[in-house]
Amino acid sequence: MKIVILDRDGVINEDSANYIKNPNEWIPIPQSLEAIALLKQNNFYVIIATNQSGVGRGLYNVEVLNQIHNKMNKMLQDVGGSIDAIFFCPHTDEDNCNCRKPKIGMLEEIEKRFSSSLKKIPAIGDSARDLKAFKGIGAQPMLVKTGNGEKTILEKKYPKNTLIFENLFHAAEFIVANY
Repeated sequence: MKIVILDRDGVINEDSANYIKNPNEWIPIPQSLEAIALLKQNNFYVIIATNQSGVGRGLYNVEVLNQIHNKMNKMLQDVGGSIDAIFFCPHTDEDNCNCRKPKIGMLEEIEKRFSSSLKKIPAIGDSARDLKAFKGIGAQPMLVKTGNGEKTILEKKYPKNTLIFENLFHAAEFIVANY
């Protein structure tokens, strides 16, 4: 089974310090939807693993989160792409849960649900917490320069074996050629 794990905000869509609180605020990063379509055309399972503490903070609820994901899925369908599963952590840092990245609980749940190890699979994020979680589960961390990516590079707080790409499309091209 060929699996790719993606963070959402800053990787697929523009991020916001004020959170993405409704479908109108969800704006795809150029070429990100086409990147997902490319992965799907090459028989990859595309799974999103995203922290969504805005739910835990009461900024939006799960129904609104589903509306945001419905918009994303509709836009993906328009370019021939799709997402196989979306896993999210609704908790805040203060909740100290096991599913919020950089902890690996959400990724362990993906392994269980798909009956597949995430060891060495490509996993793409834009922040240190994404990359630490990916390394923690044994996946291959990949950093995109979109979202918080440039800041993450400057802070040098990512695992040593992290591969760095301009954006999701460049990462997808690499994955298709090498996995």
